[in-house]
Amino acid sequence: MDGQQEGPRQGKAPAAADVETDFTARLARLPASRLTGTLGPLVAVLSGLIRDLRLSPAEFRATLDYLTEVGHYSDARRQEWVLLADALGLSALVEDLATPRPASATPNTVAGPFYRPDAPERANGTTISLDGKGVPLQVSGRVTALDGSPVAAAMVEVWQASGQGRYENQEPDHQPENNLRGRFRADGQGRFAFASVMPGGYALPSDGPVGRLMAALGLCLERPAHIHFRVSAPGHERLTTQIFDRAHPAIGRDAVFGVKSELLADFRAVPSPGGQERRALDVTLVLCPQRQG
Repeated sequence: MDGQQEGPRQGKAPAAADVETDFTARLARLPASRLTGTLGPLVAVLSGLIRDLRLSPAEFRATLDYLTEVGHYSDARRQEWVLLADALGLSALVEDLATPRPASATPNTVAGPFYRPDAPERANGTTISLDGKGVPLQVSGRVTALDGSPVAAAMVEVWQASGQGRYENQEPDHQPENNLRGRFRADGQGRFAFASVMPGGYALPSDGPVGRLMAALGLCLERPAHIHFRVSAPGHERLTTQIFDRAHPAIGRDAVFGVKSELLADFRAVPSPGGQERRALDVTLVLCPQRQG
């Protein structure tokens, strides 16, 4: 005998093909939870992808390095992980699946990486443009229920890019704190209003790992001009959405898949005594009742 043993040995490591099966078996011995029920299928999908692509150790390491870089670019002012999910269309998919809405309701969209929950509350009719730079825009809105009745006292959060397509938390040294942001309390008829400036279209940040990935793929980084709205009211589902300038040239190639036909609007020109360019936007935001259970 040469000392070799026939057949399987006790404690033998699982073959590569059995790794995900072994991991699933380990999870099965744990108390059932949403986490264990999610992680098992996720590992199975990732394992199948690695096998199908025959991912090399160097490629696997490069993937981990890329994801690490995404984390390093994320901080209190910039959320590169959100940007990555948006650019891959994952955020839009999650929103569509999580917030199905009837045709008469305003569609939900992603909040995006530039939302801030600490924007100040402002009086109805006042301006969110703290530096006054850009083409003046007057926004008049109304919040309603599905049956068209007004939703009184709804809280309406708004945020947008400047005329140059930059959010204030992208360039804190060039825009006032909380520029082009605010929260407004709708009146008894669900109405709200504020002054602003025309938002500019913009491209996703190209200086970080997400922008470089999209550029390497040759995918569009452009976003058409829009204003973000988030509306909260007791008894109704919270709505997070965007209203897009129908006339913007990038309206058909939004980099984060947010454009829906119901969200297109006319930022119409209005007369001005001095001949200065001015715009106006009228918007109705329709909420769904809070789901039970």
